[in-house]
Amino acid sequence: MSLSWKAAAARWLDMAYPRWCAGCGGPTADAEGFLCWNCLSAIPFVQLPFCARCGDPIEGRVDHAYTCYTCTADEIHFERARSAVRYRGVAQQVLRAFKYDAALWVQSDLDRLLHGCVESQFTDLEADAVAAVPLYAARERERGFNQAALLAAALARRLRKPFLSGVLRRIRPTPTQTHLTAPQRAANVKGAFEVRKPVWIEGQRLLLVDDVMTTGATVNECARVLKEGGAARVYVATLARG
Repeated sequence: MSLSWKAAAARWLDMAYPRWCAGCGGPTADAEGFLCWNCLSAIPFVQLPFCARCGDPIEGRVDHAYTCYTCTADEIHFERARSAVRYRGVAQQVLRAFKYDAALWVQSDLDRLLHGCVESQFTDLEADAVAAVPLYAARERERGFNQAALLAAALARRLRKPFLSGVLRRIRPTPTQTHLTAPQRAANVKGAFEVRKPVWIEGQRLLLVDDVMTTGATVNECARVLKEGGAARVYVATLARG
């Protein structure tokens, strides 16, 4: 059976312009995208056991539904959060290149990981639309793009759902959260977001997308604002979990 014209074109491009792995720098061989099979197999996927609410992985064996201390002690505004991979190793390297070095050619690999997570972890999800965690306007202009919005738009296309671009707006800049504790992160993002047009989300079940989730402070604040703006439910899908 002859190759389709798309497959033939892709094979010709690979011969003319060989793809190199974004993880190790070696040839991708016949792997799809910009990660070789060795790097793909080294990606640390999020696996059970993890918190039934926020998806935070835990060590050891748990044979029952488990809810972490944070989700028990704090007010959580999203229904459920899940992540595709752990933010370390190859996954961290490639995501940082995508986010900070504008390595946009790896997005197709990241899109597949995120879509796979949603397909496997949200089998009962009936989302009406997809939204993204926004960057502050000045930060987005500096970077040239919002990585969460790129991932969310691609996921919406795969799910055949509307992407609500710009429904959330970050109304003040927030310092980096890298070295902050969980309470400091929550305080850092408090009041940092607003819903631009509540009519867009009235009664809607939303799938909120971000690139990395650490303590969940950012997505939790976004979920709170979205629900105050009229959303019925908010689910969270992130590419990586810190």
